[in-house]
Amino acid sequence: MRTTQFKVLEEVNLNNPIFIEALPGIGHVGKLAIDHVIDELGATKFVEIYSPYFPPQVLVGEGGVIEDMVNELYYLKAESEDDHDFIFLVGNCQGLSTEGQYELCGSVLDFVETLGAREIYTLGGLATGQPVEGDRVLGAATDEARIELLKEADIEIRSADGGIVGASGLFLGLGRLRGMSGSCLMGKTPGYFIDAEAAEAVLKKLSILVNIEVNTDKLEERAEETREMISKAQQMEQEMLNRAMGQQQPQDDLRYIG
Repeated sequence: MRTTQFKVLEEVNLNNPIFIEALPGIGHVGKLAIDHVIDELGATKFVEIYSPYFPPQVLVGEGGVIEDMVNELYYLKAESEDDHDFIFLVGNCQGLSTEGQYELCGSVLDFVETLGAREIYTLGGLATGQPVEGDRVLGAATDEARIELLKEADIEIRSADGGIVGASGLFLGLGRLRGMSGSCLMGKTPGYFIDAEAAEAVLKKLSILVNIEVNTDKLEERAEETREMISKAQQMEQEMLNRAMGQQQPQDDLRYIG
């Protein structure tokens, strides 16, 4: 394999589809959100993407059966003929190199443009390195008009404090060169575990922007698990800090007598 290959499983006709990227990244925020949408709303896989720019490996699944490194496109038809259809990009990896990222993103844009896509959303995580409090979603966009749409959805606009690395940024940049408009939704996350709470926050904002309804009950269950994980991590960090500082519990503290 010398170039990226698109294995088309089903030929589709879509109505002015919105393209939504959700590849693995920090906290797997976007991937978790759109995997949930695909399961809840019954989106259909219609393309598999294989590339020499993916990691040179396979994954080992249940019972020792391997899983290829792959990206996939799913489509979801709108309930009304007047509404946008959707194309979701998911997978288990991104391109390994700078060259690979450009080649993959460009190839995917070529493909979705043939299906009529002119609007892009990319989803990802923004690592904070610490527990997140307050608003969890930041946004950036290709133009001022889309910034206003993000503000109307009560999304905090990210300030000029850095870039958007990987596919979530590159799809917007390359898309704008083609005359496509787009936005990136970034869920704040500590960054060191799969963050269901950030995924839920991003999904709720996306639902407002693209007018879809998704039951998030399962994500809420995962979010509760995430909160418990954060609490345990904080407790462990505090205990480690206490030991490092030579602090000890008072002798009359019976909580530690077993």
